[in-house]
Amino acid sequence: MTLLPRPSVRNQKRLTRTMQAILAGILVYGIVAGAPKAISNGGIALLITFVPAALERNYDVPIDPWLGVWITSAVFFHTMGSAALYTRIEWWDHLTHSLSASLVAGVGYTTLRAVDLHSDRIRIPGRFAFAFIVIVVLAFGVVWELFEFALDIIAVRTGLTMPLAQHGLDDTVLDVMYNSIGALVVGVFGQAHLTGVAERVREGLLARSDGSGK
Repeated sequence: MTLLPRPSVRNQKRLTRTMQAILAGILVYGIVAGAPKAISNGGIALLITFVPAALERNYDVPIDPWLGVWITSAVFFHTMGSAALYTRIEWWDHLTHSLSASLVAGVGYTTLRAVDLHSDRIRIPGRFAFAFIVIVVLAFGVVWELFEFALDIIAVRTGLTMPLAQHGLDDTVLDVMYNSIGALVVGVFGQAHLTGVAERVREGLLARSDGSGK
């Protein structure tokens, strides 16, 4: 069962390749112009966009069109924001935080659901899964904000330009709020869209760990 519309495989490939081409352009620009921020953001984001294909090829984890676009969009919108849009569009940061948080929540839910399916002795109620998703995202958000704070300290002491920066306490509170929105979206729609992925993860990755080969 699915609740959200999914792009066709053909359209998913077009969207993904378009975003990858733009990210590659940002990376090339960073190399030519000597811009470390563009190099780091563009390069890391471009590598992440290849993760869905690598999971399918190497681990037989099904990444359907909707999930592929979701993963690619999260890093793409963040990189575009770092390039120019964070300072020009006020709500862009909120969009990227919600997307990134939803991605973290999706990984957390898939892992939890795979463990639940893998063992008959483990039963994880739906309410616990929902709370788990929110807690994981909030914890990840706190670690991320501390990471940005540490980068600010390093930037001040070394004079280096960092790819990430904090913008005050109010911005941190808003980040956590929009992180929570991303977690809530996955908590509501995760069972419909991610259960199939969790089943394949259980069959592939977890089954290999106990030597069953299933």
